[in-house]
Amino acid sequence: MAKSNKLVPESKQALDQLKYEIAAELGLPIGNHSVSFSNADAEFAGELGTFSRNSQKEHYWGHLSSRDTGAVGGTITKRLIQKAEETLFNL
Repeated sequence: MAKSNKLVPESKQALDQLKYEIAAELGLPIGNHSVSFSNADAEFAGELGTFSRNSQKEHYWGHLSSRDTGAVGGTITKRLIQKAEETLFNL
């Protein structure tokens, strides 16, 4: 299985910031819950590339419904498309 390489690795921080801004706008309770991983969970998540004990801990999203997290993702997509259209229009 090939590991996916990001086209613009620097975009992760900007997308994370956008994700949390949108969650706040939607009134979703992010940051109020903490998550603790067992060593086995952390090892498995690390293999997937979704967790690192050395990186800053992400806020826990497991208490949210799929509908809520989907709303965040959908809004991110909508805003990115909107921004791209504005950029293309101004060329």
